[in-house]
Amino acid sequence: MFYAKGVKVNVLFFDRKPASETPWTKDLWVYDLRTNQHFTLKEHPLRYEHLAEFVSVFSPTGQSKRAESERFHRFSIDELLARDKASLDIFWLRDESLEDANNLPAPDVIAAEIIEDLEAALTEFAEIATSLGHPVGR
Repeated sequence: MFYAKGVKVNVLFFDRKPASETPWTKDLWVYDLRTNQHFTLKEHPLRYEHLAEFVSVFSPTGQSKRAESERFHRFSIDELLARDKASLDIFWLRDESLEDANNLPAPDVIAAEIIEDLEAALTEFAEIATSLGHPVGR
């Protein structure tokens, strides 16, 4: 997982199986954690409790035990293949932040989040540069 403004991420899990003439995948299960959620690196980081529902419904040992919920949906192979170019750009929850500008945070909050993200990115890049033997001074 990574944080980036405006980037919605789906994580897909696949089972390793031998090649086959017919698709092994009959259903794709998608859990939408990001829509209408607001995570930041420092002020509101992603924590285990945010993933608790996913952990409880995923059931890696038995897909037959899975049940759809507001954030967890099953898509059949036929539904996926019917999509334009079999696109996996899948969403079903209404993103409230895109529909009403009044739902946006105040400009000072947006500016503070941008600064926080940029500072976190600079720190991470400095650590990478140091690990590559090029310490960066600020």
